Amino acid sequence: MMKMLSNEETRTLFRSAKVARLGCIVNGEPYVVPINCQLEDNYLYSHSLPGLKISGMRENPSACVQVDEIQSDLHWRSAIAFGRFEEITKQNERTEVLGKLLRNFPMLTPVESAIAVDGAAPEVVVFKIRIDRLTGIAEG
Repeated sequence: MMKMLSNEETRTLFRSAKVARLGCIVNGEPYVVPINCQLEDNYLYSHSLPGLKISGMRENPSACVQVDEIQSDLHWRSAIAFGRFEEITKQNERTEVLGKLLRNFPMLTPVESAIAVDGAAPEVVVFKIRIDRLTGIAEG
């Protein structure tokens, strides 16, 4: 039986997810890519090298992030956060966010790990999605 997840259940799902999918608009078309992200308060924090998703979100900051937990066809949970891209440019905030991401996702590549330790090279984009709305649904 399908049921809507509560706000807290939805946040718990985001906190436990290892991989999320970022949806944004690139050149007027939908674009979805996997990311690691961390939920804190009303923001999802992440990082990326420059590329299509970053240029797309700089042009159109509307974005969504989806996570799921699938045990079987009849037992799963899924959630989406809708919000707006905000680039983090202050060095101390960049360093803090990258450090937290590294602690939560220790399998970041060695290059990403080194970036997190020395406070992020300028080419790495650190960003957050300010959450406007959360939705979640479960089956089973």
